[in-house]
Amino acid sequence: MTTTSTPGRRIGGRWIDHWDPEDEGFWQRTGSAIARRNLWQSIFSEHIGFSIWTIWSVLVLFMGPEYGFTAAQKFFLVAVPTLVGSILRLPYTFAVARFGGRNWTIFAASLLIVPTILAMVVLEPGVSYTTLLVVAAAAGVGGGNFASSMANINAFFPEKEKGWALGLNAGGGNLGVPVAQLLGLLVIATLGAGYPRVLLAIYLPFIVISAFLAWKRMDNIAAMSNDTGAFTEACRDRQTWIMSFLYIGTFGSFIGYSFAFGLVLQNQFDRTPLQAAAVTFIGPLIGSLIRPYGGKLADRFGGAVVTLWNFVGMAVATLVIIFASGIESLTLFTIGFIALFTLSGVGNGSTYKMIPAIFTGRARVAIAGGADRETSFNTARRLSGAVIGIAGAVGALGGLFINLAFRQSFMTVQSGTPAFWSFLVFYVLCIGVTWAVYLRPRPALVGSTDAAAMARV
Repeated sequence: MTTTSTPGRRIGGRWIDHWDPEDEGFWQRTGSAIARRNLWQSIFSEHIGFSIWTIWSVLVLFMGPEYGFTAAQKFFLVAVPTLVGSILRLPYTFAVARFGGRNWTIFAASLLIVPTILAMVVLEPGVSYTTLLVVAAAAGVGGGNFASSMANINAFFPEKEKGWALGLNAGGGNLGVPVAQLLGLLVIATLGAGYPRVLLAIYLPFIVISAFLAWKRMDNIAAMSNDTGAFTEACRDRQTWIMSFLYIGTFGSFIGYSFAFGLVLQNQFDRTPLQAAAVTFIGPLIGSLIRPYGGKLADRFGGAVVTLWNFVGMAVATLVIIFASGIESLTLFTIGFIALFTLSGVGNGSTYKMIPAIFTGRARVAIAGGADRETSFNTARRLSGAVIGIAGAVGALGGLFINLAFRQSFMTVQSGTPAFWSFLVFYVLCIGVTWAVYLRPRPALVGSTDAAAMARV
């Protein structure tokens, strides 16, 4: 099953030539064990990637008045790695098809050393804002790891387990956000706000371990290699852009609020770095832990149903935050924010379950019509992997929009309330799109094949 590299065709070793997780016999005999081994290592590597990507949401808490930067400058500073990570998600997704999931994970994990060391070198009072922008941008490479990891794991699991598997993979990766924030809290509480380099130094050995374990324990799937047409085909599919829009509302909210929450607490409620750090990690932690259960709920009830009601909950939580801002209640504000994080985690799991369900549903319809089984399922894996990458990139841009909205809001009225009103409008739009496209009764969406395929999305 596993072969070494073939000159001119493959790079590196540990290639699996035959992979058919939809074959129950294959899955029970060998597929399940191999898939789970790759899943657990993928989770660890993605976890470290998320930590480095979002570490600037913690580092800005170390940057007191001696650095001389305004709140608006700090919001923009944390927006920069969000933007870079979002852009990198597209090439990272297709790097899996070009180089193999194992090979790319080794490279991507090793690359995290660069932004970590750069930040250790430059981060001190007196550093120029331009220098910090460049170094923060370098941390964006950690954001790309999510897309390649999700595309890779999507290929390993059968459709019936994708919601749970992708939820575990993404949730374990998302945990890198609160873990970095907890470590930041530990450093601030024990050493003070003058030692950001200690936080960065903690991550260096884990980066090395992550790359080594990826080399030792992961595999490449041959059916994914040299797949150059999936991106073009996915871009032409309307479902790609609908799911990308919805993912802005779920993951965009999660990553945007993860970067911004501490700064909002500092600037709207005058929290100290220690006070802000003591609360900042709670929302991302719950949102990360609950993400697999969003996928599991979608496996059971359907991704579209779970996603719809999830956006309703996010809209209500946003109203709570707006009300709390008006009465200046820190307790109610924090409760509303944590509810938003929790719901964004559920929505992350349910929306990512919808993507493979759409294409696997199409494959089943095609097979019922006489198409070749293995070819149809391979096509579904190719396209769902491509769409996962595109949606991941577009969705992550939501984090950029959130931080830019907060930046403008604090520049104009010294409060985040106008930004929250704009987020509320967006969640209402997501409710409408989810219902209109996936839940409103009608004969077809984009043809009889899609209508039948999406009956269980």
